[in-house]
Amino acid sequence: MGEKSVKKVTLRWVHTSDLHGNMFMYDDLKCVRTHGGASAVYGYVESLRERYPDSVICTDGGDCLQGQPVSYYYNYIDREQNIVNEMMNAIGYDAATIGNHDIETGHPIYDKWLAKCNYPVLAANMIDIETEQPYLQPYAVIERCGVKIAILGMVTPTIDYWLPNSLWSGLRFQNMVECAQQWIPIIKEKEKPHLIVGLFHSGLEGGVESYHGLENSTKKVAENVPGFDLIFYGHDHKNAVNTFYNTESKPVLTAAPNNNGARIVEAQIQLIMRGDEVLKKKIHASTPPLNGTVHPNSILLEIEYDDMRKDALEWLNEEIGTSSEELHETDAYFGPCSFINLIHQLQLEHTGADISFAAPLSFDSVIPKGKITVRDMFNLYRYENYLYTLRLSGKEIKDILELSYDRWTNTMQSADDHIMKLSYVLNNGQRLGFENLAFNFISAAGIRYEVDVTKPFGEKIRILELNDGRTFDLDSLYAVAVNSYHGSGGGDLLPRGSGIEKSELCKRIISETKEDLRSLFIKRIKETKDICPSQCSQWRFVPSEWTEEALIRDKKLLFTHYI
Repeated sequence: MGEKSVKKVTLRWVHTSDLHGNMFMYDDLKCVRTHGGASAVYGYVESLRERYPDSVICTDGGDCLQGQPVSYYYNYIDREQNIVNEMMNAIGYDAATIGNHDIETGHPIYDKWLAKCNYPVLAANMIDIETEQPYLQPYAVIERCGVKIAILGMVTPTIDYWLPNSLWSGLRFQNMVECAQQWIPIIKEKEKPHLIVGLFHSGLEGGVESYHGLENSTKKVAENVPGFDLIFYGHDHKNAVNTFYNTESKPVLTAAPNNNGARIVEAQIQLIMRGDEVLKKKIHASTPPLNGTVHPNSILLEIEYDDMRKDALEWLNEEIGTSSEELHETDAYFGPCSFINLIHQLQLEHTGADISFAAPLSFDSVIPKGKITVRDMFNLYRYENYLYTLRLSGKEIKDILELSYDRWTNTMQSADDHIMKLSYVLNNGQRLGFENLAFNFISAAGIRYEVDVTKPFGEKIRILELNDGRTFDLDSLYAVAVNSYHGSGGGDLLPRGSGIEKSELCKRIISETKEDLRSLFIKRIKETKDICPSQCSQWRFVPSEWTEEALIRDKKLLFTHYI
């Protein structure tokens, strides 16, 4: 028999992640046309398939199910069909992994979605506690042009840090390095693939750390688990391509798009093969934007599902009440404001709690004066958080506020200092940004307090009394309304601020809603008809002779429309 011939194979791989419900090339909250979203991905992938019909592979890294009004409508309002299923099945993914925000929709929604996906959704480290086996398929094997590819999926293990247990009941999440170390030998022995690819919903590095490992573990896996040729990842919304070296000194390419389908990863994998033997591999990846010319196939896909979008828009445009004033989220950083007061008010009314914690979630949203629609509730409350009532002591409440305002404000040494903790960030060179994430800037309602920005951490907060005139006692226990993200330990504010261990925080829960906060807000406003925020938030920055001018200066720096 003659010697086997040598052939060159080129595979073209498209990877998306963190689409967050963006199915159409349209932002239905801002009412503007964009070029991102699933339909743009579809056009891009179809154009590749037209040129390379046998060698295109397409994967997704999770967090596709939740994040936009249209996807919310089909998750929670009209459950007969799901727009995410429809459009992502149309794209023709070969495999995907699940993300933390997919799990945040709860078992009834994501289990139904999973059953209707025409592609395997992978998560080797999402463990069924009854069987001690993966709840989802751990890996998939696909073939292209004679190349056998094994794809191992994993999700960030810190789900318990953000989400109520009811959303992931019956599950636990395994450390990603340990999970990969378990499965790579199995894949090698059983499948004998030419390529092993990681498909992770976990950022590159850093983030919070729970009992099950680090939030963003991609780099750790790449460096500590030999076997991977390429890892596609997501979750941290940062497009990047890097090469790391594992413990066998072999290169591992890692690549991520950003979010909302604005960018994708496109990888080219070239293999020189003799029969079933790989002689040489060369892998290159880039993160091109999808903001160029719209592919005709994208328009055709949008037309096909336009009726589903219109049904959702009809619901979004439903009038639910009126507002007596225009509410600006940007005011929340500089003192009590009607925007956050409305959230506090609704939380206090629903729970009957003594105190409410809330933070700005969308950075700079506006609720208009006059007619209020369902659409406006997505600006008021960005996430599908649930509402907890926790039992906290007065000292724990004070200490949580100390940490929040320490992340939010400086310790001023003179009247000319910045009052806000600012950091230069790129935004077309037009503004400064906060040093820390603004959605962790918790303020409180139900108590009167002062924030002395001349005092160091631990001494900034002086709580005067409860709004009803009762004495605030550091040793007394109070009912506190807070969203499930912070109430579960998200942002590290409650556990680190109060000193309550993460595992103990859940024991402080008095009550938990079965519906997300936005849904509760919609119902409440339909009942009351008028939005008229109460003055339930009563706090101020002191000393006023320093803070009044400092607040004006920093507001101008942060928001150019105030200049």
